[in-house]
Amino acid sequence: MRRSPQFERDQAGAGHGRLYVVAAPSGAGKTSLVKALMEREPRLRFSVSYTTRKPRANEIDGRDYHFISRAQFEEMVERGEFLEHARVFDNLYGTGVGAVREALAAGALLLLEIDWQGARQVRARLPEARSIFILPPACSALEERLRARSTDSEAVIKRRLQDARRDIAHWTEFDFVVINDHFEQAVLDLQAIVQERGEALAASRLEAASLAAELMRRRRRR
Repeated sequence: MRRSPQFERDQAGAGHGRLYVVAAPSGAGKTSLVKALMEREPRLRFSVSYTTRKPRANEIDGRDYHFISRAQFEEMVERGEFLEHARVFDNLYGTGVGAVREALAAGALLLLEIDWQGARQVRARLPEARSIFILPPACSALEERLRARSTDSEAVIKRRLQDARRDIAHWTEFDFVVINDHFEQAVLDLQAIVQERGEALAASRLEAASLAAELMRRRRRR
């Protein structure tokens, strides 16, 4: 996907704006962590993504997502209106380039909550963005969190678990890794990254590598 000339010009004068990309396997607790981070860091702006999936009972159009049809989504792709877009669980998701352009041009801190596919696209186009991957403390935690939602069928849960284990294989593509073992500590870790104090949370650290290796071994045994 190509960037528009206007987007290129705005990036050149984006000032001190910063883009943070947060991704995680399904069930790792990303949404809850991001919500808590946003409450503690009022400087952050949340970019509302577009999606073709149906809204859940507690979701509001324009607040949680922009819910649009597949035809509308494909038209936006053709017009180059997405910074990134991907297919996830048979639905399409994308980040509007306009929101990113406006936030960075104003020197704001912008947060994108997307999957690893979208994060890869963002990094390719905006290498200065900070990318964060959230890991669960164990495979069992993924299943517990997915079942606690009570919004998906058994078949969907099993599929999400399979996809989550594949997603974990991409953790090395990120700048930082946060382990969601203890919720409060995970939020503090996210704050440290946003406050430019996240050196100890680098994805290259031994703790992250050891946990990811264990999660991947469990995936191969299944």
